[in-house]
Amino acid sequence: MPQLPIEHMDKRRLGRRRFLFFSAIFGLTSLATWFMADLLWRQGFSVLSGVLLGLFVILFAHIATGFCTALVGFYVLNRGGDSARITATRPEGAEPRLAATAIVMPVFNEDASRVFEALRVVFRSVQETKQLEHFDFFILSDSNQPNQWIQEEVAWAELCKQVGGFGKIFYRKRRHAINKKAGNVADFLRRWGRRYRYMIVLDADSVMTGRALVELVALMEQNPEVGIIQTAPRIVNGETLFARLQSFASRLYSPLFLAGLNYWQQHEGNFWGHNAVVRVQPFIEYCSLPELPGTEPFGGRILSHDFVEAALMRKAGWAVWLAADLEGTYEESPPTLIESAKRERRWCQGNIQHAWLLSTHGFRPASRFHLLMGVMGYVSSPLWLLFMILCTIQVFGALEEPGPTMAGGTDTTSWFGYVVNVPAALTLFAFTMLLIFLPKVVSVVVTLNSREAAAKFGGQHRLVLSALLEIIGSALLAPVNMLFNAKFVFFTLLGQGVGWVTQQRGGDDDGTDWREAIITHGGQTVFGLVWAVSTFVVSPAFFWWLSPVLAGLVLAVPASILLSKAGVGRAARRVGLFLTPEETSPPHELQRLQQNLAECYRHLPPFEPLRADYGLLQAVLDPYVNALHVALLRQRHPSQEARKWFVRLRERLLHEGPAKLTPREKMALLLDAQSMIWLHRELWSCPADSLAGWWRLAMRQYNVLTSVPTTALYR
Repeated sequence: MPQLPIEHMDKRRLGRRRFLFFSAIFGLTSLATWFMADLLWRQGFSVLSGVLLGLFVILFAHIATGFCTALVGFYVLNRGGDSARITATRPEGAEPRLAATAIVMPVFNEDASRVFEALRVVFRSVQETKQLEHFDFFILSDSNQPNQWIQEEVAWAELCKQVGGFGKIFYRKRRHAINKKAGNVADFLRRWGRRYRYMIVLDADSVMTGRALVELVALMEQNPEVGIIQTAPRIVNGETLFARLQSFASRLYSPLFLAGLNYWQQHEGNFWGHNAVVRVQPFIEYCSLPELPGTEPFGGRILSHDFVEAALMRKAGWAVWLAADLEGTYEESPPTLIESAKRERRWCQGNIQHAWLLSTHGFRPASRFHLLMGVMGYVSSPLWLLFMILCTIQVFGALEEPGPTMAGGTDTTSWFGYVVNVPAALTLFAFTMLLIFLPKVVSVVVTLNSREAAAKFGGQHRLVLSALLEIIGSALLAPVNMLFNAKFVFFTLLGQGVGWVTQQRGGDDDGTDWREAIITHGGQTVFGLVWAVSTFVVSPAFFWWLSPVLAGLVLAVPASILLSKAGVGRAARRVGLFLTPEETSPPHELQRLQQNLAECYRHLPPFEPLRADYGLLQAVLDPYVNALHVALLRQRHPSQEARKWFVRLRERLLHEGPAKLTPREKMALLLDAQSMIWLHRELWSCPADSLAGWWRLAMRQYNVLTSVPTTALYR
């Protein structure tokens, strides 16, 4: 018999779990607060010391939450795993019961080769499970660049021809990209959602095995009270040193945190927006996102929609589970520190919006806690920065009065007549570092206990060395990320919204150049140098306390450049550093994806003058692409005035070339079926001397370009 889900378990057992978890957080925070209060108030109470103590309580509680999650996870893994998990509800060896499922992948100006080759891999993998009849695949495009749009259409048609996917793989381009990814998925559900019982959401960089997809749907069928099951994707395919560090850290440390997270949240989990299965009917009925009062960045449409959708699903009484131990789910990470910061900028505004929702009527306490931790993930950075600056002010101020004691105790050391109790301060520092780094140490020890597990990370010695280097690297990057997030929060508070930009997902040998690094990190470096010099001059002892933070800021530029190099990342892989199980024993699906992409990227357009507008070239010049594009357009009936405008645009495109048109004008022509038919006919029938030179070159090179695989024309 399958184990019953937690909804049918004794609620007192779940209550005990949560009581122990949050009591541990409270106990650790109380102990650290006692130490900090003793350090501060032996000098006498002041407003500054009161503010410092308040900030310390908030920040240490945030650290203690992560530590307790890992501690509970270690307890769970040490006893052989948690019996109360969603994957335990499926009977072993039983034939899976499935239902109609839509696999949707929203895209926005993504690398079409990467998107459609990943979709090919997923499609083939599902096909190999013999369960393909239960799944349909949808590419939901909001791309607003002509090249990406046409390349997506051609790649879709070629993929369907090659795998027999017509009627199973669908491509849809929205005319108006309203509300970004959340709006794209919502529009799909309004139009076609009721045809499917489940929806599996993938990001443009996601890959899932057919076995994992089948298992997710089978789990939903087994548990009719569940609304969402979120998997824990593994980070893969990192080429740069930065991406490899992220992949290694996530793979090594996440099992502890995921096990601990599942231990206390159980059926009140969170949703991360991708690599998850959703029950369509309650999602449509209850998870429509409200508009927040006011305008951006605090009001308007909700950007980080996934947390809110999980909270709404729980509010309606549906369970939300984390399938932390489900294998076969993967994603990619940004290749550089700067690209990672761009992604964090988008997430920052969305998560800060969640502050509006913390007091929403009907939300479960666990959902409020998830929202709070999402807010704290970004707000903690400016709070840490403020805390350290106030500590600096506190030290500088104390130096003006010789002899005050920063903390009680017997062993003291004096610098410039300023007495600091080293044992008390050192005890608090060591306690804090213990909570930060002990989960990483425990993760390494747990992995080392299994020779087989250690071998998947390159062996015991390489695992230990990689972990040490990762800890040093993360310590150097922490202050840089702190300043990034503090800046993002500050800009958000000033009312600066964020645009929707395409995320760079790949890596190259060039990486971040010096100019980009200096522009991005120059302010951080100057800030770190000023802070370092001032503290060293006034209080050398305090300078050494701050040195780990200062080092990260001062070295931000060269560190960012070094970490962005794909060549350095590949060299680390060759010597066995930062290896993950997905590299030492790669799944068949990831191997197939890499082979396909390597073949695709060998074929790029050789004619640079045509490359910038190659999508438009295909749609106008190539009879096959033109017919395909027109067939996929919906009928429009523009006004007479708009029709005259289209006529003028057509003439300009043919006689002046695409460089004379704006991207908006090119997109307008591509959206108009009548214009595309006219342009194709006119281009092939006009005398060559009446066309722009760009089109004459395009027609001369047409035979060469059309011999290149159409799914691999742009990286």
